[in-house]
Amino acid sequence: MEYLAFEAPIREMDEQLERTRAMAQESDVDLSAAIAALEQSRTDLLKSMSEHLTAWQRVQLSRHPNRPYTLAYLNAMTQGTFSELHGDRHVKDDKAMVGGWGWINGESYLFLGQQKGINTKMRQLRNFGMANPEGYRKALRLMKMAEKFQRPVVCLIDTPGAFPGLEAEERGQGEAIARNIFEMAKLRTPVICIIIGEGASGGALGIGVGDRVLMLENTWYSVISPESCSSILWRSWDFKEQAAEALKLTANDMLANGLIDGIVPEPLGGVHRNPEGMFASLAETIDREYRALKDRDLDQLVDERIEKFCAMGVVNE
Repeated sequence: MEYLAFEAPIREMDEQLERTRAMAQESDVDLSAAIAALEQSRTDLLKSMSEHLTAWQRVQLSRHPNRPYTLAYLNAMTQGTFSELHGDRHVKDDKAMVGGWGWINGESYLFLGQQKGINTKMRQLRNFGMANPEGYRKALRLMKMAEKFQRPVVCLIDTPGAFPGLEAEERGQGEAIARNIFEMAKLRTPVICIIIGEGASGGALGIGVGDRVLMLENTWYSVISPESCSSILWRSWDFKEQAAEALKLTANDMLANGLIDGIVPEPLGGVHRNPEGMFASLAETIDREYRALKDRDLDQLVDERIEKFCAMGVVNE
């Protein structure tokens, strides 16, 4: 387990617990009471810390090195039934964008999401979760397939942004994202979007238009990252904490501003402390949200989706 800087008190508590448990195993002394007291203190500390997290600390948790990525969710939630599909039928298969079919509680879903990679080699293969235009075109191809077969779409969003390289721009990065937003707005099947980590810029919006848009508790959703915002406004990354607060990018901020439909609670201390619990909870959430949408008239569903996104923001004339 890796620890962030602000998690130092938790690290000390965990190390103390390990020492006490090791001592109990090596000796005949009954230390169960001491272990129980330490576990309760650790739980209380986690609760207190979770209740007072700053926006920047939530950004850090969304990037925690032990936090699971999209494929881990898909394989766990579908109990091994996830079948990945590849290619945009124009350029190539973008490894930063994954998609395919899977089952949850007797229902088949078309799943999409960005995949970051779990080590250096895989991060390079997955381009750090930054999709090229062919990734968004692959996503659109699969969404159209789901529409054809009248199956729901679930998008798991976790990206620092769409790939900003020259080759991506040459192949139409902006057009690919804009086309996805346009097509998702009128897709004639239920669409559920969930931010499971980072939700940055157009990279997130390219698969982020849905009937239900949810965020995990310790995630963020914004047009720009705190570091990039800081570098633009202050010409330095040193003000990223102030930028994170000003951007109002946390799940609570987004819900208060009417930009998302709900928040999915995380296990105490964050997803990385209990991934299995999060997988089960998110599968239940997807099942519940889909059952609330599945019998809706498709014309009404599309109209309400468009109205919801058109109503976002404030316009002064």
